[in-house]
Amino acid sequence: MPHFSANLSLLFKEYPLIERFGVAKHAGFDAVEIQFPYELSIGDIKQQLDDHDLDLVLINVPAADLMQGGDGLACVPAKEQAFRMAVMEALNYAHELGVGRVNVLAGRQPVDCELLDCLKTLASNLRYAAEAFQSIGVITTFEAINTFDMPRFLIKSVVDMQEMLEVVDHPTLKMQFDCYHMARMGEDLFANLQENIAQIGHIQFADTPHRHQPHTGDIDFKRLFALIDHVNYKGYCGAEYHPLGHSLDSLAWLKQYGDSHE
Repeated sequence: MPHFSANLSLLFKEYPLIERFGVAKHAGFDAVEIQFPYELSIGDIKQQLDDHDLDLVLINVPAADLMQGGDGLACVPAKEQAFRMAVMEALNYAHELGVGRVNVLAGRQPVDCELLDCLKTLASNLRYAAEAFQSIGVITTFEAINTFDMPRFLIKSVVDMQEMLEVVDHPTLKMQFDCYHMARMGEDLFANLQENIAQIGHIQFADTPHRHQPHTGDIDFKRLFALIDHVNYKGYCGAEYHPLGHSLDSLAWLKQYGDSHE
């Protein structure tokens, strides 16, 4: 079965972020990821990772106002300098904390911007990020996000990711394949994982349609995790879901599938 990481931005929100590392370890994880770790200092995070023998496997580049309903940075023309500053902040965290993957959120197409201009901006920014993170041995990822949860998000399908990879053409730029977002967009998870596994740098999951833990919705997780194992994916699969009930009560799937990660 795959190796699992706990996304501390969505799991264990019953506790302050600084306490979620220890809770994750006690729950059975030996790796974590954080969407935006920047509210905590590098020193505080490092202490938690050391104290609980955890690996921090993924963070996101800061995305400005994206999570508050704005357009974000990476695809927005005229925000290139702000994006580069965000990359430098993420680079510092990734370098000091031994992070293996840094994800870039493309952002929303501004209502007053042409699609082609946004795609060109994103391609340029992804190339900049990939070169920056490559300098410290880190893989850069970017992901497609469903347009039900995030209207106007620029990258919304596997084809969008494939086309962007072709345009950027950088050896350390990979897809972040989020099973929840792709299922919401009607993508075939199983065919797409098999066909694109060489270009996938990180996998995340939640059930559909409500983004809760496995076995609360429509995805066949037994088949999904078996496939991920079969295609010899060596990275982590991030549990990035909104727990239905208390986080600690949402982990039956980890007991079922997670023995091999310990």
